[in-house]
Amino acid sequence: MRSRDLYFRLLHYALPYRKLFALSLLGTVVFAATEPAMPALMKLLLDETFVARSEAGLVLLPVLLVLLFVVRGIASFSSNVGMKWVATRIVMDLRTEMFNKLLTLPVWYFDNHASGNIISKYTFNVQRVMQAATSVLVTLVKDSLIVIGLLAWTLYINWQLSLIVLVIAPPTALIIRHVSKRLRTLGRSLQDTIGELTRVVQETISSNREIKIFGGEDYEKGRFATLNNQVRRFHMKATSVSEANIPVVQVLTVIALSIVIYIASVQSHTGQLSVGEFVSLIGALALMSSPIKRLTKINTQLQSGLAAAESIFALIDKHSESNDGNIRIGRSAGNIEFRHVSYTHHGGRSAVLHDINLEIAAGETVALVGPSGGGKTTLANLLPRFYTPSAGAILLDGTDIQELELASLREQIAYVGQHIMLFNDTVAANIGYGAQAAASAGTIEQAARKAHALEFIEQLPHGMDTLVGENGVRLSAGQRQRIAIARALIKDTPILILDEATSALDSASERMVQQALEDLRQGRTSLVIAHRLSTIENADRIMVMQAGCIVETGTHRELLKQNGVYARLYLLQHSREMETIE
Repeated sequence: MRSRDLYFRLLHYALPYRKLFALSLLGTVVFAATEPAMPALMKLLLDETFVARSEAGLVLLPVLLVLLFVVRGIASFSSNVGMKWVATRIVMDLRTEMFNKLLTLPVWYFDNHASGNIISKYTFNVQRVMQAATSVLVTLVKDSLIVIGLLAWTLYINWQLSLIVLVIAPPTALIIRHVSKRLRTLGRSLQDTIGELTRVVQETISSNREIKIFGGEDYEKGRFATLNNQVRRFHMKATSVSEANIPVVQVLTVIALSIVIYIASVQSHTGQLSVGEFVSLIGALALMSSPIKRLTKINTQLQSGLAAAESIFALIDKHSESNDGNIRIGRSAGNIEFRHVSYTHHGGRSAVLHDINLEIAAGETVALVGPSGGGKTTLANLLPRFYTPSAGAILLDGTDIQELELASLREQIAYVGQHIMLFNDTVAANIGYGAQAAASAGTIEQAARKAHALEFIEQLPHGMDTLVGENGVRLSAGQRQRIAIARALIKDTPILILDEATSALDSASERMVQQALEDLRQGRTSLVIAHRLSTIENADRIMVMQAGCIVETGTHRELLKQNGVYARLYLLQHSREMETIE
């Protein structure tokens, strides 16, 4: 996207606050307009007071000077405070839009993007955008008007001399254009590197136990040091380019000003310029130096902000997960059919599921087993439309799930996975999460009891009101899993997906939870993914998956008699368990 288009899109976010934005710009304009008044007052002071000895000027000029600075103070305050308010609102709106987009993105987006890179957009990138959206605009408007005003004043005094200053405009524009391209490239590289740095920090925090036990401290220090140094280098490159740009422009400016000063001095000696005009002209030219310097420096902020804007708008413009269905259903019966379903991961080349045909009757429990990488979890993830089949269709009660409203479909499904996600909130809030947040305390307690979680919850410092910590760090793995089971119980859906739901439990807890899951599955259609085959012996049907295909199907006894993949897996696990007991 071109710089102009990016900037106008940024300014679009200021439209809801256009009144205050306009007031702030008005303050900026007033402040800039008063700048040429300084050399104008200087001319009056010298010509009227010191040369013409005007008594009226002795009183009028000090009063005008005070009024001038009062007006400048009010204008500066309204401009800076008003623009900062607009800027913070724009940042808040951008973050809100980005976060809302994040909630609608398809699962494959998170599979393909490191969370640290995404988080950096909300922290680092959006701050850079704030500078480009408002601070740069204030400087651009204010200092441009100051330069124009001062230049107009010098033209009024002596237009021939003032034209010399305009000679520096073409080479200055060429320099700024070249520098802009370089700064934009460096800005993109800096943002990407900071995203990687954020990722490393996040991984270090979440994997602190693994780092300590496997002695990964030096490795992590090395990763962080490399990225940290790259961030420093990109900062220095951007600074070098920016700072090299400033003196070049200033030298060109000073050369032009020096020529003007020399010619003006000669004209003053010959009487072509009065003392007041000479001092006013030199003063106006001198006052141009600071705004020209600031205008040159804002290019760094502008290009950095535009590079950040590219990154942010790339996220905002991502396509949300498909939600074209318009059929809303009540409580489903739970009849599921996979009809010639194949699936290829987003951006992948080969299919991970091949022509799956599977019918699950309402209330039936079907277990998916097989070697790792066989496609069991992927198949289960197709049902709530975390992924979309590359071919074929999935039907719920005879209706293609693509024709259902996404929210309506997911209202029918409860999920308990192997990797439990708990939020840094109370136990009660984690059980009654999301749409179940309005559940009564009694309902939450009942779900916890059925999941055999109440016994340990009552032992916590504040019971149901105990904070579980980030991702439930204050609880054991088995406790986290039982809270997740309670969360599924309270949703009370006709379809249940269990992905290794008892994998983190000890033997005693597993027996209790296994019984709770047996009760939970009654009257519900259940899709159970299991590696521990002893947990699914009572399933109505067992599907054995290998390399993305269903290779065997039947009950536990039927599959053992077939003496195929399932039988080999079962015997292997059984022999390992016997060795462990011995």
